[in-house]
Amino acid sequence: MPAAVPEHSSHGSLSIPQSTDGRTSNGSITPTLVQSAPSQSWSTADVAFSPDADRESQLQFLSDQLKVENRIKEGAENLLQMPLNDALKSQVESELATAKKKIQLIQKSMESFSGRSSRKRSIDSNGSGKRKFTGQPLQPTDGWREEGAERDDFRSAMHQANSTIKALLLLSRQNSYRSNSSAPSPSASPSTSTLPNPATATEAELSRARIETMAKLIGILQRNLRVRYELDVGEVVHAVLPSLADKATKQARATAYRLIRHALVDSHSVRRLGEQHLDWYIVKSLSRDNKHTVEKEQVIKLIRAVVDIGSERHSPHSATGSGTVPLSDAVMRAVIAVAEYPEDPFKPICVQTLTEILLIDIELMARTGGIRVLLHALAEGPPEMAPLLSTAFLHIVDSPKTRAYLHPGTDLEIALSGITDAYGKGFEYKEKMKSCTRIVSSMLRTWSGLMYCCLNDMTAIRAVIDCLRIPSLETRAIILDMFFDLLNIRPPEWHRAFIDGKRLTMYRRSRQSADMGKQAEIPHRLQDTLKLTDQYIALLILVFSKAGLLDALTSMFEESSVGSALSRKATLLMAEILQKANRVLPLSIAAKIQALPRVFNLASDYNDNEHRIVGSSALSAIDSFNRHRSRLEPAMKGETRPRANSVEDAVRRGRQVEQAKLKTSMQMDDKAFQTLLLDTQVMLTKDHTRWNFDTLQELIEGPLHNPKRMEEAIKVSRYIRKLMSFFYPFSHRFCDLPNTKANYRWVRIGCALLDALMASPDGVRFLHEDEFLGQLVKGFAQLDPLTPTPVTESLFSKKRTQETLTCGYFEMLGILSKQKEGIELLEKFKLFTAFYHLTELRSREDLIKGVVENLDYSIDGHSRIVLSKALTSVYKPVRHYATNYLGGLIRGSQTANAWMLRLLLTQLYDPTPEVRELAVRFLEEACESTDVLQTVVEMQPTLDHLGEVGHPLLLKFMSTPTGFRFLYAADYIDREMELWLNERNLHYVVHIEVFLSKAFSQNASEDDDADVLAFEGIVPPHFYGVMAKTELGCEVLQEKGHFAEFAHFIRRHGLESEDQEVILKLKSVLWAVGNIGATERGLPFLEEEEIIPAILEIAEQSLVLSVRGTCFFVLGLISSTPQGSEILDDYHWEATLSPLGLPTGLCVPVDVDKFVSIPHWDCVASESADDSRISPPESDEELEVMTTIYNLANTVIANAASRSLTKMKSKPEYRHIFSSPTMFYRALHTISSQKYRLPVRRYIFDLFNIDLDVDVIRQLSECAISLRTPLTAEEPAREPSEPSPVEKPPAFRPRPVRHHVVESDEEESDVEEEVTAKKPRAPVMSLRPKSRIIGFS
Repeated sequence: MPAAVPEHSSHGSLSIPQSTDGRTSNGSITPTLVQSAPSQSWSTADVAFSPDADRESQLQFLSDQLKVENRIKEGAENLLQMPLNDALKSQVESELATAKKKIQLIQKSMESFSGRSSRKRSIDSNGSGKRKFTGQPLQPTDGWREEGAERDDFRSAMHQANSTIKALLLLSRQNSYRSNSSAPSPSASPSTSTLPNPATATEAELSRARIETMAKLIGILQRNLRVRYELDVGEVVHAVLPSLADKATKQARATAYRLIRHALVDSHSVRRLGEQHLDWYIVKSLSRDNKHTVEKEQVIKLIRAVVDIGSERHSPHSATGSGTVPLSDAVMRAVIAVAEYPEDPFKPICVQTLTEILLIDIELMARTGGIRVLLHALAEGPPEMAPLLSTAFLHIVDSPKTRAYLHPGTDLEIALSGITDAYGKGFEYKEKMKSCTRIVSSMLRTWSGLMYCCLNDMTAIRAVIDCLRIPSLETRAIILDMFFDLLNIRPPEWHRAFIDGKRLTMYRRSRQSADMGKQAEIPHRLQDTLKLTDQYIALLILVFSKAGLLDALTSMFEESSVGSALSRKATLLMAEILQKANRVLPLSIAAKIQALPRVFNLASDYNDNEHRIVGSSALSAIDSFNRHRSRLEPAMKGETRPRANSVEDAVRRGRQVEQAKLKTSMQMDDKAFQTLLLDTQVMLTKDHTRWNFDTLQELIEGPLHNPKRMEEAIKVSRYIRKLMSFFYPFSHRFCDLPNTKANYRWVRIGCALLDALMASPDGVRFLHEDEFLGQLVKGFAQLDPLTPTPVTESLFSKKRTQETLTCGYFEMLGILSKQKEGIELLEKFKLFTAFYHLTELRSREDLIKGVVENLDYSIDGHSRIVLSKALTSVYKPVRHYATNYLGGLIRGSQTANAWMLRLLLTQLYDPTPEVRELAVRFLEEACESTDVLQTVVEMQPTLDHLGEVGHPLLLKFMSTPTGFRFLYAADYIDREMELWLNERNLHYVVHIEVFLSKAFSQNASEDDDADVLAFEGIVPPHFYGVMAKTELGCEVLQEKGHFAEFAHFIRRHGLESEDQEVILKLKSVLWAVGNIGATERGLPFLEEEEIIPAILEIAEQSLVLSVRGTCFFVLGLISSTPQGSEILDDYHWEATLSPLGLPTGLCVPVDVDKFVSIPHWDCVASESADDSRISPPESDEELEVMTTIYNLANTVIANAASRSLTKMKSKPEYRHIFSSPTMFYRALHTISSQKYRLPVRRYIFDLFNIDLDVDVIRQLSECAISLRTPLTAEEPAREPSEPSPVEKPPAFRPRPVRHHVVESDEEESDVEEEVTAKKPRAPVMSLRPKSRIIGFS
């Protein structure tokens, strides 16, 4: 591709005589001229520069001239490749020869100039130095060059883009030129130089040339974003219009749509696109069959780009769905036709596009019938689209302004059809039913979904529950699973045995006790801490029990007295619901659920033995389940009294037996001791495999703990020396053993031996004299890179520590560090010095981990210094590991150790963010304990540098009087109060709502799991809530007057339902008030302002359902104190209490219907034709054809109508109609204002013998103007088919008020409804289908 010439060289030396109409004097077409050299004459004289001239400007001038001449040469060579007439060819050849001569001259001049300058430099360097070069270097600076290159790149790209558009325009004119052009002139523009000869090129060649030119322009636009902003979309569309015509190939149309899409950059470019009359091209492309997938893909991408770039989203002060999407009704109905046609491969992406439009412009969707299509897709569409659709509709339901477009009680209920229609479908229907339960589950986990399903006395929920009562429905297990999932019930691991009807025995005790042991090692949050999710589940249990769930489960028991897996699963669900209700509901409400009146009635029905068997079996199974669960589940924290029947009893008894045996063995006589020494075989052989390991273990753990026996073993028989020699590092016996599970017992023996030696003075003396520790020090010294005698493989090489028992030495040294005498030994042999050196070794984290893990830190001294050196190592992995280990130590310690906390506080200043975050997390966890928190606050650490990471810690500090004073003195409190008032309150709402949705979401990705676990469902700390925990905090809050502002805002905007910004602020204020009210000191603020009744009013009357949900959680917070729960009890909201009578922070309304009920509304939208009317057909034949086309919309008579149209088309008197642009416009107008299926739309296009092109589109635009019938001032836009019960239109309609015809969703209704006759007017053509049926005799 020849480079484009810069704009400054605009005077071409190649002059072609040109007439005023753009043609040459001989009548041929002159494409864009090649850009040539500047008009000044150029000769060798130009190269002879004066000696005083600046070298840089001279070289720059030469290089610029060289660029220009090279471009002229390239352009001329490209021109010569085209078929030219003789005169033009000779002219181009002469220009090429001239350019080549000039290039040679310039190159010679540059070489001679460079030679002179180099000679000059050498003279200057050898001479007296009188004339030295002091100016800038010859090469320009990089920044200047890059800026200039960027400018040249843009100019070049812009020039190429304009040239390409001109080439496209030229190609678009060539068809008309063929008739009157004898000898065309070729293009002289580099970008159009390869175009085919218009006189001889075939249609295929022209099409290929168009596609290549458009692809070239797309490449330019993709590489240069600035060019896209400079180009006019109107020019681009004008250039590609011939490629969109029906005569063009599908590849050409696809490339044209792609080019238009790349030309769109902002809403202005989309508006310009809307002025180009492309709608009918797009409608036709969308109606094509699956052979044109490449074209349909690009046109759908273009539509999505228009929606994405050109839509005007709602402002923060307006409601959702009140924006505008710049798509015409014709295009919308074409997209809708694709979205509802099941066999079209683009159905999913069209459904997704319509969903996005629904959230931006719900009025457009309602008017064109898109809402109906999305509802059907929700029920029947691809399962992968269901979560997206359900989320969108639930968002619509949340606000009163948008839910008015749905029919209450019928529209969203279509999502339940997968469950309610399952009867008689068999097991092959299972997958669809599972998909449907997932949708229903996601709906019931949101406030809008739950409250919508509670409409009309919970009709929707009752419909799902009643499916459990159908005895022959085999897939009821799926519905039961849905309820398990909804109520967050995780059945125990042995529930499968319960469902299979097996006897619940205690054989799983040992495994459970092992699990308990593991759990005991890691302290965690109390399991009985109730969460926000528990409060929502409490409401769900209330709603489901009111809708008859327990009654339906009882009906499942009654089906068979023998019992089945399904009935036992129902029993399991009932037992779990009773357990959950007992935990999360107030006692008075839970007691009513626990009563199970129907089950007890069955059990006590002595008149019907079968009923009695069913009832008593169910009660027995529930009782058995509860007893088994209480036995196997770990006891609640705080129940520390050992019980006779506890699972740990056997372990405790085993330890007592072992201690008795040890005591006996320590009192052994001399003869038995000598025999025991000989039995170990240590005195007889060095081969450890022949040693009696069990006897050796018994000896070390028993008699050798007796100081007398240890002295005898050391001095008399030298037994200990022989045994210790096995462990010497340089004996290569112990340390060369492979690191396997079987061999690891020798590490335990070594640790036990050192433990026994430390228990007696003789043993300690022996270790002082023995060379075991000395050899270890030498082994560590081998790692020193400066060691004078390097070894091939050191004792502690990475390979040996991983593959052999060398790693066991760290465990053995750890035994010594547990006692004061052992630490003295380690100091004497300078092992701590070796440890210090280890912490500085690069890439030997394994050794540092071995030391840090095994040292004992209970004694203050070198061990703690080693840990602190690891914590401040220069290597990040070591610091990260050591911080993690320190956090584990703090977590496992029973009391607050100041030295540990001080070390952890040091890690808050680590240079690596990951280490700082880890330290903050451990510190925050440790500060759950009041003692630890008090200790940390007294240390007064500086946390400002941590930013957001340290925020939770600072909130913890604020909760203590000392910490609050410290932070208040540092001006932290005032600064944060302003931040929370203006920003962070809003961030808190977003944070908590996102985590709640993740906690409830079934589709949460694995990446999100960590976030959900971090949240744990407990209310995150709130600045105002923490302030209210201290007396000084309450004083500051009172002084600032923020709470009074909150109360005023709640009273003023509590029932706001439209302004999204106000609604978000209302939620943030409610959370702030709730967190203040959750503390005993903060509750008086709420009582003083009397704000609780206002919150209750919002909870029961707000039209925005998510605001009601916020109030529900806030009331739970207020019920966290005994006084708060008493106040709420007066307003009939009951708090859940613990067995000790303390509030748990859960609260539910006594009258649940009052809370979940939504006021009924009338649907304001219906699918209808647009307001435009066109004049009626002029002849009876035209009227007959149009009437038949209307009848195609009705599936009942569509086949007959299509046959009639085929017959008409074959008759001479009708033939002209199918070639008339006017009638074609009438047909297009009809399919753009009525619902037609995709095959019918395709059939209507094929019916007319008209190919879309520029001329036809122009004629269609003229028809749109000429056929339109204006409405008179007194004539209404449309008469409603039913009188509306509300005369005044809703005030929140975003567009001019229109009266719509209310249609049913059934397609058959299109023909059979008649518009009631009125006083006759001038004949106008209504777009309503006629009832006259053509095609039946």
